[in-house]
Amino acid sequence: MQIGMVGLGRMGGNMVRRLARGGASVVAWDRSPEARTALVGEPGVEVADTLEGFVAALPPPRTAWLMLPAGGPTDQVLEALAARLAPGDLLVDGGNAHYQDSQRRAAALAARGLQFVDAGVSGGVWGLHNGYGLMVGGAPAAVARLEPALRLLAPAPDLGWLHCGAAGAGHYAKMIHNGIEYGLMQAYAEGFALLQARPDLGLDVARLAEHWRHGTVIRSWLLDLVAEFLAKEGALEGIAPVVADSGEGRWTAKEAIDLGVPAPVISAALMARFASQGRDDYAARLLARMRQAFGGHAVMPAGTIPP
Repeated sequence: MQIGMVGLGRMGGNMVRRLARGGASVVAWDRSPEARTALVGEPGVEVADTLEGFVAALPPPRTAWLMLPAGGPTDQVLEALAARLAPGDLLVDGGNAHYQDSQRRAAALAARGLQFVDAGVSGGVWGLHNGYGLMVGGAPAAVARLEPALRLLAPAPDLGWLHCGAAGAGHYAKMIHNGIEYGLMQAYAEGFALLQARPDLGLDVARLAEHWRHGTVIRSWLLDLVAEFLAKEGALEGIAPVVADSGEGRWTAKEAIDLGVPAPVISAALMARFASQGRDDYAARLLARMRQAFGGHAVMPAGTIPP
């Protein structure tokens, strides 16, 4: 099959490589010269210098897959591509878009005779070797047309990809997937923090993480990763205690509120990420000052590291 990929970052670049190594012919483009250069010489990959060259290199009916940041960057490139494509061409958004944006884009592109598939992509930097988990939404005909690419990108041709439903369903499923991920990561983090807090017991936390990988109820790929880096890095002293949130956790928590569906674990995990970013600093200072005001408790000067 022939397919185009726009956006050659950590995910997009490796997806190009996996597609090409699976036998697809891939045309790739990114506005960054460095990202383009990284794929020059990759067998089965033609790197275009411009968006116009990217479209010209794809034989109709064209399939163009975007791996771009959600929001404005995706909208801008979708519009630029739609203006250059022909009716019957297929656009795929594989970024972490909000599902309502995907529904809007599908309707707008359909009015111009273009097909659209929203694809939630999981797998991170490991996807090149392990395959990607793919959740796609769109019309059955559009997804069927994309199936050869999905089978190459997935861990196995018949496993790891799913047509979830109509337009928006793929990104909705990925949004909820990422919300669950927040909760799982937070549970592991809190549990290992409790282990680390009891040096008097002589626990070897890294060995315990490795032990839990085998036969226990809490074994998982996330635990595999934890065991691997704890064995090498120990107390993680070189890592700043700051955890970013890229948007999907917020969307999941908001969806829970809008639907009236309780999601306390996911919401608490999101709040913990906000706290790690220093967003609870003012609240913590206010708490300390209140304790001083009503009980005469001492407050620590700014910059003090608690024991």
